[in-house]
Amino acid sequence: MWPEELFTDLVGDRAAEWDRTGRIPLDTLRGLGAKGLLCAQAPAAHGGLAFSSRRNGELTAHVGALCSSLRSVMTSQGMAAWTLRRLAGPEQQAALVPRLTGGELAAVAFSEAAAGSDLSALRTRITRDGDEVVVDGAKVWTTNAAYADLLVVFGRTEDGAGAVVVPASAPGVRIERIEDPLGCRAAGHADIRLDGVRLPADALLQGVDRTPALLVTTALAYGRMSVAWGCTGILRGCLTAAARHAKAREQFGVRLADHQLVARHLAGLLVAEQSARRACEHASDLWDEGSPDMVTAAVLAKHVAATGAARGAARAVQVLASAGSRDGHTVARALRDAKLMEIIEGSSEICELMLAQHALATAG
Repeated sequence: MWPEELFTDLVGDRAAEWDRTGRIPLDTLRGLGAKGLLCAQAPAAHGGLAFSSRRNGELTAHVGALCSSLRSVMTSQGMAAWTLRRLAGPEQQAALVPRLTGGELAAVAFSEAAAGSDLSALRTRITRDGDEVVVDGAKVWTTNAAYADLLVVFGRTEDGAGAVVVPASAPGVRIERIEDPLGCRAAGHADIRLDGVRLPADALLQGVDRTPALLVTTALAYGRMSVAWGCTGILRGCLTAAARHAKAREQFGVRLADHQLVARHLAGLLVAEQSARRACEHASDLWDEGSPDMVTAAVLAKHVAATGAARGAARAVQVLASAGSRDGHTVARALRDAKLMEIIEGSSEICELMLAQHALATAG
């Protein structure tokens, strides 16, 4: 069975219930994780499916059209696996990545109450103490943390910044689920408290101090790609729902789709979906080629797809009107989920600033 078919069968009509309850069954997530589907770009040597960015993106878009909460869990798991592959030493990778392809779940924790886009404001401390490290701090809005077995925590070290792998069950760790998020309600968003958490020194990835910006950008590159593809899926789902409704419903004796102002919304949705898809395909192709232009392309794809999804979901709700305004409906979920996508992994404003800087740097 193709992964897309597996996800379609698994989600079925459950996405609305997961959204209302704010929960995806843990055994469902562990089952997907054990098949390597939550971080499909992980290498085969570590139990992964070794998907290219393009292939993983297509799967991510498919899941995004079905359930953005489940796609958010995929983003978190994939970001954790990617961070380990980029920052961990060979022995650490061999020990940790197979856990993420074997059914354990992971979250990446870098946002803090005073450190969102401003990475210089990180306050979480990772302190070396002999053959141990001690972690103290607080993280907010950490996707998948409510389900996670492992937390990849970014913080300051004596000489810069680092990332440490923290078992969610370690003494001193407290995870508090956010019960009422605006969007992706079942994605396991949670706040984390770390009070004197003691870990072996090799829990610190490679033990190499780097700048906060470099460390977090490593994780965000994957996250931005995943969100971009997921937003393409949101647009696809909205376009399908709106087109079906507009074809089936009549007003003033003609199909809703034949009213020009309604047709304009459908055209706008198609343009947004195709634009997002092309931006994602371009960014993934650069990723797979190892091009240095991939970083900017990922920012562009994330910005185009997230802003397009937010506007597109609003168009879809407008077309369906009261039919799409019930809590849990595909387009009602999309409206909330897409808005959150304009904020996470670099807000729309931050993306615009980065793109402007790129434009200036390449202007000559």
